[in-house]
Amino acid sequence: MENLIKDIAIIPVDDTAACDFKVTQEENTGKSKKLYIESYGCQMNFSDSEIVASIMKESGFDTTSSFENADVIFLNTCSIRDKAEQTVRKRLQQFNQLKASNPELTIGVLGCMAERLKEKLLEEEQLVDVVVGPDAYRDLPNLVQRAEDGIKGVNTFLSREETYADIAPVRLNSNGVSAFISIMRGCDNMCSFCVVPFTRGRERSRDPHSIIAEARTLVEKGYKEVTLLGQNVDSYKWSPEENNKARLNKKGEDITQLITFAKLLEMVALVSPHLRVRFSTSHPKDITDEVLYTMKRYPNICKYIHLPVQSGNSRVLDLMNRTYDREWYLERVQKIREILGDECGISSDMITGFCSETEEEHHDTLSLMDQVCFDFSYMFYYSERPGTLAAKKYPDDVPLEIKKRRLQEIIEKQHLLSMKRNQLDIGKVQEILIEGPSKRSEVQLKGRNSANKVVIVPKEDLKPGDYVNVRILDCSSATLFGELLN
Repeated sequence: MENLIKDIAIIPVDDTAACDFKVTQEENTGKSKKLYIESYGCQMNFSDSEIVASIMKESGFDTTSSFENADVIFLNTCSIRDKAEQTVRKRLQQFNQLKASNPELTIGVLGCMAERLKEKLLEEEQLVDVVVGPDAYRDLPNLVQRAEDGIKGVNTFLSREETYADIAPVRLNSNGVSAFISIMRGCDNMCSFCVVPFTRGRERSRDPHSIIAEARTLVEKGYKEVTLLGQNVDSYKWSPEENNKARLNKKGEDITQLITFAKLLEMVALVSPHLRVRFSTSHPKDITDEVLYTMKRYPNICKYIHLPVQSGNSRVLDLMNRTYDREWYLERVQKIREILGDECGISSDMITGFCSETEEEHHDTLSLMDQVCFDFSYMFYYSERPGTLAAKKYPDDVPLEIKKRRLQEIIEKQHLLSMKRNQLDIGKVQEILIEGPSKRSEVQLKGRNSANKVVIVPKEDLKPGDYVNVRILDCSSATLFGELLN
């Protein structure tokens, strides 16, 4: 669930952020068919779409940015909130109108929504020809071929091994500067509000050697930044399957050759000193001191941690099955500040109006926000998801108008905190990685600092991928504004 793609700090009350999507870029290498993909939701979905594009490319497809020109349309979906699912349904209805005039068009739903609603989408609503879950993308060419022959197909098998480690992603919507590297799949945490363990399966880590190889390839292609992705990157661990001489710990893990997340982070940082390394998302229960000291040791590991708290009240956290309490979370934040300093950026996710949350417990979240002073947050009111532990055990008993009011209070609080944190940067000199043009001016560029804050600078003769030193002159709650230093 944890990290939705946004350039701004504040998520609006209408919850549209849960439905953000990206569309495939145009790629024309002379292949006979065209693939159009819309990707909804989290970073893992965007990364998965790059894997899908690679698989389909091997089967004779180029990508297109225009669905009118497509032979195949895929929607890579999100099931975290009902709003996202409803958006996808409306989009499918639009595409089916197109199919009425183009019967040869194949429409498919991929990802979490496919896993959760396979029969309904395929049989009851008859909106799609192909339904494929996150672990079955290798089967897409076969299912598309069957759909072209008039046979609708579904594959939502959840694997305990699939990591797509051998597939080189097609970098969709790439700025040529930043790229995602998926290091693990699935989730074992079983938070009571979340569908991810049911739609993405059990946790498994990718071979570190394939991760390092992908990072090296990206450097060779001129990329300057990678983000290591996982539902919970801190629980990454990998060791050889065959090692009879291994020394095992109490959990039966090979600790003589075990690669932890801290070790993997170091391995990626060593690929190139000019390659920035980010990661997302961290679960508070697993963010170890070893990871923090590794971040401190390597200047090219960005000083930014997305650390979702979800609630500031220990009773609510227990109902959410987050496996930590308020005091544990605050201790981890204190340790981050102690090891990495106050300039390390910390962001969060927050859900307000969870089952039985009282007004006092809501104020506990507001007080925790004050205590931590998050740089930015992704904020939502609780949306019950069928099949989750919360839906089975707890009544969704906080009225919608109260949820919305509490969410607005959280948003207003975060506006103030984001401004407060950004004001601390005024006058400081920071290294910025230029990503591309500013959305508001042709004579400005945008980049990011180590703490993952957007910085706007004059364009001059800069280009994407340049590192520049910038003095911060001003800020809004979402953006820093700077001048270039010679």
